[in-house]
Amino acid sequence: MFGNLNRATILTNSSLFIALIAGFSWISIPIPIPLFPVPVTLQTLAVLLAAAVMKRHAIIPILLYLLLGTLGLPIFHNGMSGLGVIFGPTGGYLFGFIPAVLVAGIAYEHKKRGIRIAGLTLATLLIYLGGISWLIISTGMSAYAAVISGMVPFLPGDLVKGVAVFLIASRLEHILELPFRQ
Repeated sequence: MFGNLNRATILTNSSLFIALIAGFSWISIPIPIPLFPVPVTLQTLAVLLAAAVMKRHAIIPILLYLLLGTLGLPIFHNGMSGLGVIFGPTGGYLFGFIPAVLVAGIAYEHKKRGIRIAGLTLATLLIYLGGISWLIISTGMSAYAAVISGMVPFLPGDLVKGVAVFLIASRLEHILELPFRQ
């Protein structure tokens, strides 16, 4: 790694985003929805921000985050960890992070705002797809029930997080010379 600035930057950013995702998974903001209050974590904000900053290289901190959490480091939501979380009802959302960062990261390799917004939107939908699919498999829920309980209540919070990622990443590009810019 000596003398290779690109690798050093990837390693540094990976460490930063693993810590950011883990830290943001502890932050829950209760969203008052008429039928049921929904706690929204900032974990997906950090995941999408990693993709916006690191581009396709964001797969590295995501895979390491999942590995560390699976091995027992208490870095998942509210300090949870282990195979029980991975194979529990919310494990699909965690695995949805993998295709999500690839899609958003590749979208952020383009300069066009529309492509970046589409990438963030598709990435969020991929996280939902992973989560809802696993809810159906692991709990035996119907597809309708899984969508109603595992996606609909979180849409407003994820819309706000997507806008926040877009604005933060845009601001960072103007302030810093980010690595991996093309």
